[in-house]
Amino acid sequence: MGLRMTVTVIGWWMYLLTDSELALGLVGLSEVIPAVSLALYAGHKIDISEKKSLLLKAVLSYGGCILLLAWLSGNMAAGMLDNWTIAFCICAVIALTGVIRAFAAPGFGAMISQIVPREYLPSAAGMSSAAWLTASIIGHALGGFLIAWIGIHDSFWVILFFVAGGFTLLTMLKPKPAVAVAGNNTWKSVKEGLDHVFKTKELLGALMLDLFAVLFGGAVALIPVFAKDILKTGPMGFGWLNAASDIGAILVVAMLTLRPLRGRQGKILLLSVAGFGVCIIIFALSKLYWLSFLALLISGLLDGISVVVRGTILQLKTPDHLRGRVMSVNSMFISSSNELGQFESGLMAKLIGTVPSVIFGGIMTIGVVAVTWIKAPSLRKMRY
Repeated sequence: MGLRMTVTVIGWWMYLLTDSELALGLVGLSEVIPAVSLALYAGHKIDISEKKSLLLKAVLSYGGCILLLAWLSGNMAAGMLDNWTIAFCICAVIALTGVIRAFAAPGFGAMISQIVPREYLPSAAGMSSAAWLTASIIGHALGGFLIAWIGIHDSFWVILFFVAGGFTLLTMLKPKPAVAVAGNNTWKSVKEGLDHVFKTKELLGALMLDLFAVLFGGAVALIPVFAKDILKTGPMGFGWLNAASDIGAILVVAMLTLRPLRGRQGKILLLSVAGFGVCIIIFALSKLYWLSFLALLISGLLDGISVVVRGTILQLKTPDHLRGRVMSVNSMFISSSNELGQFESGLMAKLIGTVPSVIFGGIMTIGVVAVTWIKAPSLRKMRY
């Protein structure tokens, strides 16, 4: 919850500092470069490490980054540095969080199979997605509320409280020992994870679909621009727009956790991503706040379906001894799609305008689905 609040606060803060769509894109680029660069090594490290202690170190490091952001948003930094210097310092801190994320994100995913038996993994994957999305909804919305109520600087102290709470809860878990034996050849170990992903066509197809669909359909990065300049709303309206897609996602994830999909999951996945692209186009064209909110809400419903299907494929198609490495490959795809999508959105908005760039992204998302439908029949026909 604290980390999602951070995303909301930084998005609004960066746009206030720079009044630049490209600056919003640079935030994503700052995180994706270290996260992707370290992802494969991180997967190897996770598989040969005790996961609880690794994650405790990661969350503690996140807390340190929040302290740096709190200082940058304070009066002392404002008196010493100009707006663009502060913006570049924010990007530097975000780069540090990218390093941490390379180890933390797949580490959490790899722990699931050590907590529940294999027969419960589909339900556990759904519950994990539901928990993350619930935190994301509250974090996004609360981030906007906090900006309006107490300002950007004090918001970071609230975020630090949430991160500290997460750290405390994590200490209550039992240790999760390594499930793979450390070897002398790190590259060979890393290659095993990559080989498994590329040999498992359903898994590769789902990851590629997510990569390109979110890369082109990443309208979320430009919500500060839409909220402030097009829809003319303040921080609270911005917070709700930021949370809209997650609200839709949690509704459908909760439903699918109670009533899982029965058959034709691959076809449903593809149709959901296509519908997501349509919603992004509607959001781009809307000049009404309620219609923009509704478009993002429905896009979240459709994205929630793809999150559950993709997460279940990932859990079922991955052997225990490769989980850290495969989860890192998955994290690399997700980091690439989300953060590179954020950079692509900011760059395209700078080049062709905010609204045309989001329309272009929605059209390209639908195109990616069409290509995947034709080129990946095993994913289209997949069921579990």
